[in-house]
Amino acid sequence: MIVYINDSKGFLEDVDCNRIVDRIKEAYFHKTGKRNFNESEDNSWINSMEFMGKIIRRSGVADDCGVMIEFGLPSTSKRIDFVISGFGDTGEKNFVIIELKQWKEANSTTADDLVITPYYGGRFSTHPSYQASSYKGFLTDYNESVYNSTLSAYSCAYLHNYTEKNPEPLKDAVYEKVIEDSPIYFKNDFAKLESWLKRLVGRGKGKEILYEIENGNIRPSKKLIDHVTGLFKGNREFHLLEEQKVTYEVALQTALNPKCKTVILINGGPGTGKSVLSMSLLGGLLKHRKNVVFVAPNASFREVMLNKLTQGGDANNVNHLFWGSGKFVDMTTDRFDTVVVDEAHRLKNGSAYMYRGDNQVKDIVKASKVSIFFVDDNQMIRPEDIGSLNEIKEVATLNHAKVIELELKAQFRCSGAEGYINWVTDVLQIQETGNFDGWEHKAFDFQIVDHPNELRRLIQEKADSGQSARILAGYAWKWTNERDGNWNANISDVDIAEKGFAMPWNSRQVGSTWAIRPEGIGQIGCVHTSQGLEFDYVGVIVGNDLRYDPEKGQFYTRWEDYFDTKGKQGMRNSADKLCRMVRNIYRILLSRGMKGCYVYFRDPATEAYFRDRLMRASAK
Repeated sequence: MIVYINDSKGFLEDVDCNRIVDRIKEAYFHKTGKRNFNESEDNSWINSMEFMGKIIRRSGVADDCGVMIEFGLPSTSKRIDFVISGFGDTGEKNFVIIELKQWKEANSTTADDLVITPYYGGRFSTHPSYQASSYKGFLTDYNESVYNSTLSAYSCAYLHNYTEKNPEPLKDAVYEKVIEDSPIYFKNDFAKLESWLKRLVGRGKGKEILYEIENGNIRPSKKLIDHVTGLFKGNREFHLLEEQKVTYEVALQTALNPKCKTVILINGGPGTGKSVLSMSLLGGLLKHRKNVVFVAPNASFREVMLNKLTQGGDANNVNHLFWGSGKFVDMTTDRFDTVVVDEAHRLKNGSAYMYRGDNQVKDIVKASKVSIFFVDDNQMIRPEDIGSLNEIKEVATLNHAKVIELELKAQFRCSGAEGYINWVTDVLQIQETGNFDGWEHKAFDFQIVDHPNELRRLIQEKADSGQSARILAGYAWKWTNERDGNWNANISDVDIAEKGFAMPWNSRQVGSTWAIRPEGIGQIGCVHTSQGLEFDYVGVIVGNDLRYDPEKGQFYTRWEDYFDTKGKQGMRNSADKLCRMVRNIYRILLSRGMKGCYVYFRDPATEAYFRDRLMRASAK
């Protein structure tokens, strides 16, 4: 969707007559029926458009260059600030994406393409050049009019209020590659920007170029497909076995030839290969030129799956395929051919932070011709989690969608020790299983340790030997706010004073990549940074949020012992429900290891119960 489109002459007239902002708002209302602009956006447009008016006038480009403002990237919630188009000096058809910023200061980081500015509350933000480059990359990967024609795309960032410093943080060496692709211009660089635009689009005749872009079909380019399928080839993470292969083919063939709106439900517990299958379906659908995206509600899981796919390399070419679950609000019906949702049990209702809708399941079903949900009801861990099998089926019925149910049973995690996870499920009183009496102990190393420092030693030993290993804990300790000095794992919140043990929660600075960053070994992850992931070995600290009453023979959770504020919202008087969610959390944590799991219990009664169950487990 183009909000504002004009030739350069008409744009300059709108700027000169001080009506450009009104024109933008009128056009937006005409196309969407919405007037959800605030004063800061008005001021931003007034400021930025005045600067762009000066740049275009001084550059001497032709009057019939094309100008596009607030261009909504198809199938996303992103809008490009400014695009100018026209023929270049050598006769080629070009368009330039310009990311406009009101910034006056920023600090560099060691993270690829990320900066810190006060305009985002001191949090990470993408480098302006990266933003411009990513928009260009999206269009060249997905817009048929761009990748199948002679159109050439360029991008840059223009920080018109920003006085370049010496040295300039935004030009640090870590940003060299992205700046080479998308130059960054500061307050005093107007002459350089004017010259660059004149060379690329100065000969005009640009409005037809903009219409080509707007009317281009949205589907993945062959280049993108070849790149992604090349990543899948030889990637050991995505080899399908037996039951997985059958489920894959049924889901793929259904998605390739849907007779009507369809919802596919794939039900499976930890270790059944849901994530392997979901990623394989993404690759298969792309190979068939389907307009598909991969959705994961958990940011940590999403980042690690992307890292696995690219094997730690550059993810710029594929990150457009990976979405959070809150981006489908207000999206048009059947915008996508297929949406693949992993960890669907973590889809949210309207109480979720920063989510503007009321039901993410409804949003996704509406937006896709075929939606594929991977679900495990026993991994729902907050009141806002609504992506259960029943909820998805109800939403499908309301949308007159055909429902296909598939199930994964065979375990692939824990060295094939399906019995271990079934045993944990039984011991935690989540569900009675046939493995109440144990599992093949040689297939999986499970140990209860007497001291948290012993657990830390074992995990460090595994990490030092080249194994992937992390310490996890239930949310039985506070997590000090970043405003109180805890931005980068600065405070050892997980404190077991009686044992002389203390470690910090995972770093906010590292964020969702904690599971794969080297410094993560010295920090403790929670369920929100580990759900959906797997390691060779995990050490799990079970806090006082899970206690066992030997007289009643059941677990209980005290409100004051559980520190996930959102996780216990509305459950002060629902002790059984709160305890069930805490047990779900520990089932998740205890099933993150593929080769082994070491556990320390803070509550003596809980430890005694687990030791008794372990002793009774038959050594088969």
